[in-house]
Amino acid sequence: MTVLIDTPLWPKHGTVWAHLVSDDSIAELQAFAERAGLPPRSFDLDHYDVPVERYDDLVAAGAVPVEPRELVRRLQASGLRVTPRERRERRASA
Repeated sequence: MTVLIDTPLWPKHGTVWAHLVSDDSIAELQAFAERAGLPPRSFDLDHYDVPVERYDDLVAAGAVPVEPRELVRRLQASGLRVTPRERRERRASA
């Protein structure tokens, strides 16, 4: 059970973003995010979007830094990955 964070590389809304995931369960991820004070609105079905300003805090709280490809590989291997198609379908039904 590991919470992973990738390198902040994704620009949007005037900052750069990283992704926070669990390689075990969404419950583990949400519990970590709650302890770290991440807002629920930053959750996107299988990950949290986190601004670069929070990166060091999350690593200090126990998130393991990995490269983006490693994060995706581990998320897929866990069975928790939501594909782009599934993401669109879930948003359309919400």
